[in-house]
Amino acid sequence: MTDSPGGAPTEQEADPATARPPLVLIGPMASGKTTLGRVVARLMDLPFIDSDHEIEREHGPIPELFETFGETHFRRLERAAVGRVLRLHGVVSLGGGAILDADTRADLAELPVVFLTVQPDVAAHRMQNTTRPLARGGIDAWTALFHDRLALYREVADVTFDTSIRDTRSIGHDLARWATEQLTR
Repeated sequence: MTDSPGGAPTEQEADPATARPPLVLIGPMASGKTTLGRVVARLMDLPFIDSDHEIEREHGPIPELFETFGETHFRRLERAAVGRVLRLHGVVSLGGGAILDADTRADLAELPVVFLTVQPDVAAHRMQNTTRPLARGGIDAWTALFHDRLALYREVADVTFDTSIRDTRSIGHDLARWATEQLTR
């Protein structure tokens, strides 16, 4: 299930012969993948798909999955969801740890991938009152995760946008312009 530009759920599997590949957003938690993904999808008149939302729709809240079954189980569910959403047409947001999976990184090799980054102080502000399991250690835990994953984000990314300073709408316009150029090649 995806959010169409107007917000209505749709299911649009890409026809490999005619459809453009999805535009994929990666980055750490609090980098703005969901917020910016929705903006870019609206600007490009595309559906928006969030892999974390797909996991929650099928299996329940992510914090409960972590608590009940552990991170390893969650990562298996995440890999399955990512495999499905990368076959859809639109703007796709992946969870911050999705790039840990080698198969996911291989799937991203031929797709336009945007790495959204954010400065730690901005991430700390955005994560206030979060229930995200890997954010429970605060900004120190976030910073450690970010540094542990940074090489993987860079490995699969075609371009990087920092979401720390500029407003979401202007970043969205720049990202949509970049994506349009990539998807029409």
